[in-house]
Amino acid sequence: MHFDHAGIATDDADALADLYAAAFDVPVAHEETFDGMQVTFLDLGNGYFELLDPLPDSEGTIATYLERNGPGIHHLALATPDVEAAMAAAVDAGVDPIDDEPRPGAWGHEVVFLHPKSTGGVLLELVEH
Repeated sequence: MHFDHAGIATDDADALADLYAAAFDVPVAHEETFDGMQVTFLDLGNGYFELLDPLPDSEGTIATYLERNGPGIHHLALATPDVEAAMAAAVDAGVDPIDDEPRPGAWGHEVVFLHPKSTGGVLLELVEH
């Protein structure tokens, strides 16, 4: 397992991508509209920033997060070759999953989210590429 990406909630993914490109020379690796969001992955070389921008009139998770918390880090993601086995190991260790089973995520990956109440206050995502 290794670090995959940091999910960053924003209300302007295009402007933030432009800022990070200018400041850190990180290119856009992938963009898509997914689950009521514009999702932009910036390639850091050893992982990604995933910019999460709710679509207009979206009432999804990121829109709610932004209303409650404002822009910032939403989650951290760890890549695993087997998301089901990684989820089972986390549950065996006492971690509470948010998802009962893997589900489709951005970029066509299978994902599972783990509840921050059982992971030291950090929303963690397990990602199988």
